[in-house]
Parts: sequence; structure tokens; C-alpha cells
Amino acid sequence: MTGRQSGQQRGQRSGRRVLLAKPRGYCAGVDRAVRTVELALEQHGAPVYVRKQIVHNIHVVRTLERRGAVFVEETGEVPEGAVVVFSAHGVAPSVHEGAAARGLHAIDATCPLVTKVHNEARRFAAEDYDILLIGHEGHEEVIGTAGEAPEHIQLVDGPEDIGRISVRDPERVAWLSQTTLSVSETQETVAALRDRFPALAGPPSDDICYATQNRQTSVRQIAAEAELVIVVGSANSSNSKRLVEVALEAGARAAHLVDYAAELDPDWLENVHTVGVTSGASVPEVLVQDLLETLADHGFDDLLEIESVPERMQFALPREVRAERMRTTPE
Repeated sequence: MTGRQSGQQRGQRSGRRVLLAKPRGYCAGVDRAVRTVELALEQHGAPVYVRKQIVHNIHVVRTLERRGAVFVEETGEVPEGAVVVFSAHGVAPSVHEGAAARGLHAIDATCPLVTKVHNEARRFAAEDYDILLIGHEGHEEVIGTAGEAPEHIQLVDGPEDIGRISVRDPERVAWLSQTTLSVSETQETVAALRDRFPALAGPPSDDICYATQNRQTSVRQIAAEAELVIVVGSANSSNSKRLVEVALEAGARAAHLVDYAAELDPDWLENVHTVGVTSGASVPEVLVQDLLETLADHGFDDLLEIESVPERMQFALPREVRAERMRTTPE
């Protein structure tokens, strides 16, 4: 096995091991978004309203609710003049306009990598391109991106959608993508689009975010040697679900998605000697550690962490909480 490896023995070796993927868990955009809600609560007091789930993880949402965050579906549910945080997945311009009309104090926690896709959508629309947005229908990130130029954007949810696409000028077609997709599936869709539209334009760099790519690379590496892969993450987390798919593609006999260690089914461990463990980009590390302890209780006490890609990305906080923090921090 390649990559940097570090092993830690838990108790006496049983011959049953865990390969722990690194990087895993929180990406820079998720860390930024969660920290934004925490700071908003510190600076403004409870309640602070959050439109949609700040990130797609039920544990994070419940933890922030206990601290005073109130999650709503739309800004119309937020009392006039209150503080509202927009989630990491991004929102359409109409949402910003609606918040302003209600006098809300809006704090935008959109991941900078999602903002990059929004900027690309506006640029291609300004140049009068038809934009083919690769993504999953109904996902919040797709809804927000499409809202930047709805008259120019068509959703493409995989190669099977390509036959129904209709464009005004085959020479002025561009593609963009949701940031949390499978790298290989996105490449397959882009290749099929290019077969149909040879002049297809694209973003200056891949829209799939660095963290999604890194976690897929990491799970692919451990899945090659694991009969079973367990991904910690919520069912509405696109990047977490993709990790399950990638693990199966990479050779794991089985792969499962769990929110909590208590969801581990002991039957999954029958005739298994090596378990791979990773977590989606919106998952706090405490949930992974709980799973590792549960696996150790089942005899998987030989732990080996495999680092496939170093990851040190950080993003600055939104200016709204950053400015408030500077005003309230004593010299």
C-alpha cells in the first residue's frame, strides 16, 4: 500500500484491522460555515436563524440547535430584523433580495468554492452561453447555482440526461458542476457532453472541490484492501454518499453509510478481516472516534491511518462575523 501510514495498536492484536482514511471529515468550507454560526450566536445571542441545514450532517445541526440556532426552510420564516445565516451550499440571488426586503441581518456562509461556481455561471451567462450544470436535481447547491442565471442553465444529472438537452447554438455551450459529485462520474458526463458538443467550454479549473476529490482518493486507496468500508455521514450529504459509491467501485465487498456508531450492524463484520473507515466533509471527528471505539469492541483493535493526500486548506470567515469579531475582541 502506498501513502503515508501510521499505526496505533488498540489492546492486543486480534488480526482484525481498521484502515482509517486521511484526509476525512471537515473540509475548510464546512469548518468555516459551522464556525460562522457559532460566532453569530456569540456575537448576537440566541436565536440565530439558519436557512436550510448549515451543512448536511444531523449531528452538527442538533448540536447547533442546542446552542440556540433555529433552522428554517426559507427566509420568510425568519422574524423581520433577525439574524439569518445562509448555508455552505449557497443561495440564489433572489434569496439575498428576499432577506434584504425583510430587513434581515444576513450572514453568508457559502463555501468559497461554491461561490466560484456561481461566478462562473454569471460569466458564461453574460457571454450568452447555454450552461449545462452537472448535478443532482433538488440539491441545495444546484438550486442556488441555477438561480444565478435560470434562463441560461439546464440541469444534467448524468449521461442519460444528455439526449434531452436542447441548446440555441452548439458553438456556445459550457458546462459547470455541483462541487460534491463523484470525480469519475463527472468526467464521464463531461466526455459524453463533449461528444455531442465538440466546442463545449468549461470552467478554468475543475468544479469538484478539493476536499471531495481528496476524500474520494483516500477511500479508493483503503477500499482496495478492505472487505468492508464504513462511511460516517448523513444520508442527505452528497459527498458522503459518493464515498460509499467510490468504495464499491474500488473493490470493497460492501460499503455502508452511518450517522452514528450505534448504527453499525454486527452482521456486517462477519468474515471480515479489514474494515476501511472514512467520513464525509461535513462530519466532526468525534463521530469517527466513536465508530473506531465500537469497532475495537468487536475485535478490530489494530488501527492503521493511511494518509493519501496532505490537506491544509483554510478559508477566511465571512466578513460579517469577522468585522464583528474585530470590534468585540479586546486589544
